[in-house]
Amino acid sequence: MKHYLKYILISLFFFSAIGLRPLAAQEGHEAEVKEAEAEINVKELILEHLADSYEWHITTIGDNHISIPLPVIVKGENSGWHIFMSSKFHHGHDAYNGFYIAQSGDYNGKIVEKNAAGEEVRPWDFSMTKNAASLIIASTLLLIVIMSVAGWYKKQAKSGERKAPKGFVGAMEMFIMSVQDDIIKPCVGKNYRKFSPYLLTVFFFIFFNNILGLIPIFPGGANVTGNISITLILALFTFVIVNIFGSREYWKEIFWPDVPTWLKVPVPIMPAIELVGVFTKPFALMIRLFANILAGHSIVLGLTCLIFVTANLGPVINGSMTLVSILLTVFISFVEILVAYIQAYVFTMLSAVFIGLAQVEPHHHAEEKH
Repeated sequence: MKHYLKYILISLFFFSAIGLRPLAAQEGHEAEVKEAEAEINVKELILEHLADSYEWHITTIGDNHISIPLPVIVKGENSGWHIFMSSKFHHGHDAYNGFYIAQSGDYNGKIVEKNAAGEEVRPWDFSMTKNAASLIIASTLLLIVIMSVAGWYKKQAKSGERKAPKGFVGAMEMFIMSVQDDIIKPCVGKNYRKFSPYLLTVFFFIFFNNILGLIPIFPGGANVTGNISITLILALFTFVIVNIFGSREYWKEIFWPDVPTWLKVPVPIMPAIELVGVFTKPFALMIRLFANILAGHSIVLGLTCLIFVTANLGPVINGSMTLVSILLTVFISFVEILVAYIQAYVFTMLSAVFIGLAQVEPHHHAEEKH
């Protein structure tokens, strides 16, 4: 470790030394700095890369944008249904059949049209976006992986053999059993088998999408679990399962908790607090996953932008910050791989805890002892 630190310090010194200039020369770059700030808006750049889009951008070579067009399905206010590819918009610069992608305002980045009054309005939009396409790809990969593992066990059952799984199947069994034994069983309780399919699906769905989001090239790079719409649906699934399969005692503890009567009538203070808690739990699930994944992507993009922000500040600053940016970006990317697992683990664990709390049984044993 000491040798690595020495090499890093030598590299920093080298980048600083080769670009050393007098102070007067640095002051002469003030105009260029202002121009660079005007050219690069880091906030807009980061938000643009994190936002959903109607095409899958691959790369840019010179002035040529290479991207995969996605199908656009819209129903206009007066023109009816339209189905076409997003390439008709020419990367958002042109209109097609009265539809275009808004460049500013409340509908920035969304397909809009103008009504009879000349106002921008949103049509019914069922288009395939980058996040939706990534969602389908990740789900397909997940199905292929799980079905291949299940197929191996099915073959073993037919042949009557009982071989220990090896290689990929063995790794997946270890992965699945760790989630089952370390998260689902302890948190849900004796009814864990009933909820295992959902919880295992949620874990691997989040994990696969998190990993794909870290890959900068197609089919990765989409900000799926950093999209609040996706985390909202996942949290709603947990919310519905918790409250539909909640026991009678669970509902009794919400509307008539075991507290002094004056906290329940005439003003239902505790029931109101318990009822609010029913909705804050899935809300916390939604925000936690969304915020952590979004923050991770934002940090990586922000560190990358350091190279371009300091491009006109002279070789001393730009050379040093380029090295710092590369080192920190690589480090954060490795951290993000760990975060991809941790966020899937935390979401699954909290969902299992909420489901387990809803499976509470009557306290008959405690009453009999008294």
